[in-house]
Amino acid sequence: MRPRWLSVLGIGFVAAGVLLPATSAVAAPTFKVPFPCGQTWSGQTRTDHSPPYAVDFNRTDDLGDPVVASAPGTVLTVRNLGDTSYGRYVVVDHGGGYASYYAHLSSFSATVGEHVSYGEVIGYVGSSGNSTGPHLHYEQRSSGTVIKVRFNGTLAYYWGTRNYTSDNGCSSGYAATVNTAGAPLTVRSGPGTGYTAVGSVEDGETVWISCQTPGTTVTGTYGTSSIWDRIGTGRYVADAYVYTGYDGYVPEVPRC
Repeated sequence: MRPRWLSVLGIGFVAAGVLLPATSAVAAPTFKVPFPCGQTWSGQTRTDHSPPYAVDFNRTDDLGDPVVASAPGTVLTVRNLGDTSYGRYVVVDHGGGYASYYAHLSSFSATVGEHVSYGEVIGYVGSSGNSTGPHLHYEQRSSGTVIKVRFNGTLAYYWGTRNYTSDNGCSSGYAATVNTAGAPLTVRSGPGTGYTAVGSVEDGETVWISCQTPGTTVTGTYGTSSIWDRIGTGRYVADAYVYTGYDGYVPEVPRC
């Protein structure tokens, strides 16, 4: 199914004014999903995108939704190209040659030279520039070269579409990884299989556990368990499919 937006075209001349100088190899920052804590967004990659390694993010009624810095850094560029290319976009310099790009914004909430932290709003989802529908065009770059996107050190899905749940700016909780050996994991409105399905998270996706509670017993990748993990308001997943590093309840995570 074709997306409802157009790829960014003619990016070369845009990038020319904001390329970062080459530096010696340093560790990349820990990038996070560029949306507030707990939100789930559909991210698409495709070979005919320009550039191909960019991710386009969408969710229902997303026009005007806040976009946040995916890692700490200094705002390098806040620019409006009108109806061409990126339209309204922001670039954040993370040091060591790394930068992140946020394009097609409806408006800005950042200024050049401003230091931003995880979860800090820098703009709002729009459809400016060469776009036919609201979405966020997101890139990660190293020394000016577009690289494959990673969130919490995990490579984004190439090529296709998957859901990403943000742990960006979360003040408490515990990051863990879904492991279903391939199939999406159903998210329930409560801690059990009898509750309504309210979405899904992909195999390999990082989730942010705010609390744990007993519920329906489930057999999954990590054995049989009655523990359920709350990963957002009214959103629970079976702990039997989540790698936490613990056999049972996680000591650092409160009970719901």
